[in-house]
Amino acid sequence: MIDRTELWIIIFGLGLGSFALRFVFLGLAGERPMPEWLLRHLRYTAVAVLPAIVTPLVIWPGATGGQVDPARLAAAVVTLGVGYVTKNVLLSIGLGAATLVGGLLLG
Repeated sequence: MIDRTELWIIIFGLGLGSFALRFVFLGLAGERPMPEWLLRHLRYTAVAVLPAIVTPLVIWPGATGGQVDPARLAAAVVTLGVGYVTKNVLLSIGLGAATLVGGLLLG
């Protein structure tokens, strides 16, 4: 068990670091116009977050004892394929979730 004081020091340090990262970008550069190339790249940040969260769960599944789970792999392939073909995020997520639920129920 971690000491309560040590835990609060870690929480405070992480909060301070998080604030500092945001302040450097928003506080110092917030009033200046950003170059077009930077704005173009920032538009893809939200799109990259969901795959960055999900990919480790599919490639290195810790919940299944390190074994690749066919249901999660199938759901990832369906989501990627539907998203690539239709360019519809909600449809991709919905069909991927349905594939995952169906795969888990069948498996």
